[in-house]
Amino acid sequence: MLETIDFAGDENIGVYTRVFEDFAVVPLNATEEYVSAVEKKFGIEVIKTTIQGSSIIGSLLVGNSNGLITSGLATPEESAVLKNCSNVMFLSRTMNAAGNIILANDEIALVHPNLPDRYAEKISEFLDVPVVMMTIGGIPTVGMAAVATNTGILVSPGITAQEIKEIEDITSLPIGTGTVNMGSSLVGTGLIANSKSYLAGISTSGYELGRIEEVFGFE
Repeated sequence: MLETIDFAGDENIGVYTRVFEDFAVVPLNATEEYVSAVEKKFGIEVIKTTIQGSSIIGSLLVGNSNGLITSGLATPEESAVLKNCSNVMFLSRTMNAAGNIILANDEIALVHPNLPDRYAEKISEFLDVPVVMMTIGGIPTVGMAAVATNTGILVSPGITAQEIKEIEDITSLPIGTGTVNMGSSLVGTGLIANSKSYLAGISTSGYELGRIEEVFGFE
């Protein structure tokens, strides 16, 4: 079974793709081969779009079973595509790369510590989960420093004991450290996953794949 893949030669597949439980979102320029690989691996529908005219879907989109959060700069046409999939919340301020600044599953959301409190409260209400404003290993772009599914959370190996405790205070899901693409600690850039399966960047080693499978319970 395919475990690693690239996007147009780029190992950072998490920057371009966002996978949820029932569907995935990829850029308009995704090849049919790439779309087919995602469809077969996860067994879900794949939606093609841009967000604010860009292909970096993974950086601009996040969510859980209750809804999607994306950039307020999404066009009406792009917004309509997303609204056809789920409820959508738009970030209308300059810090609008939702996939970079928010990490979410059905139990918890972590958000960039510099996001205003009122936005954190809106995110909590919209996704219907507790929200923690924090860093992961000192990295404020928590959406790229970790990958969260409903079966586990893979985090950057630089995470501190205090940061782990902050997450453990909210969820009982297993939390484990790991890397992708031969040592990248920004695991969200090179990994897409849900509770059913995963795909990692093409350079991800066998050891790194084993760690991913351990944390998410795919062994």
